[in-house]
Amino acid sequence: MSEKSAHLTDQRERLVALAAAQRTALAHNIEPWRIPLARVDQGLAALRLIRRNPAWIVGGVVLVALLRGNSMKWLRRGWVAWRLLRGLRSS
Repeated sequence: MSEKSAHLTDQRERLVALAAAQRTALAHNIEPWRIPLARVDQGLAALRLIRRNPAWIVGGVVLVALLRGNSMKWLRRGWVAWRLLRGLRSS
């Protein structure tokens, strides 16, 4: 094996070991953030789901209104808000 080839092999082994050490350090440093970032990811997924299905918001508001007893007042307000929102989107 030539001297240059041996040098390249040694350099490659050092770089592979350095990369492994960096991966280990990164995994150790990221561990405390794993759970909070997972929660943020779940929250963003829920927001995307609601954005794709806005009827769920209306259904949730109606359900809350019915459970609270003032259903007609809240349904009327919801209807007005819905129409205003639709009007703002179209203009």
